[in-house]
Amino acid sequence: MLPALEQLLILQDRDKKIRTRKQELKTAPIERKELDAKLAAAAAQLEASKLKSKELEIEKKNQELSAQAKRDSIAKFRNQQFQTRKNEEFQALTNEIKRYEADIQSIEDQELEVMEQIELAKVSVASAEKEFAQAKTQIAQQIADLDNKTKALEAQLHEIEADRASIASSVEEDLLDQYNRIFANKGEAIVAVEHYVCMGCHMSLTPQTVHRVKAEREIVHCEQCGRMLFYTE
Repeated sequence: MLPALEQLLILQDRDKKIRTRKQELKTAPIERKELDAKLAAAAAQLEASKLKSKELEIEKKNQELSAQAKRDSIAKFRNQQFQTRKNEEFQALTNEIKRYEADIQSIEDQELEVMEQIELAKVSVASAEKEFAQAKTQIAQQIADLDNKTKALEAQLHEIEADRASIASSVEEDLLDQYNRIFANKGEAIVAVEHYVCMGCHMSLTPQTVHRVKAEREIVHCEQCGRMLFYTE
């Protein structure tokens, strides 16, 4: 193989590694955002459970106040019954007492239902607190791992880029320009020839082109895609 082509293959190896590291670094903020969103969702679920429990407690308190207000009214009606001498007024007060007693019974029935819901809500809050604690610990570890991975990738990228610059400095300028242009456009500048086929574009090559590649006297380009070619047995 031509020495210049060997250098370019090494350079291409470094460029591929640089590209891979950059792609991984590019996804790191997205992964971090997803982890933050996951933790926020767990926190929101916990807050929703707590809010529901609080709302039920308020509802229960309002029912208690409502029932007590009606009991106070009943006590007032009974006192008025002792003071009245008219049968019609007495009967009207009796009817009001019965209506309020029915209201109290209805409120107490509703209160029992709310109390059952409160117990269920307490279980839900406990479960949400446990899930949030687990998610917080797990996500914190994942974030730490992601940060460590990012630092390692940045260090590797810096090292590979320095190595790449050293290799590139020994390549003839015009050839390097060709390589850079093809690599930027095609994603791979140098590819093998296998069974008369360019492994870059997978198109058939002419026998003359393959013969030139095998001769290894010059750098040969694929007639279809323009990539530089080397021959493998």
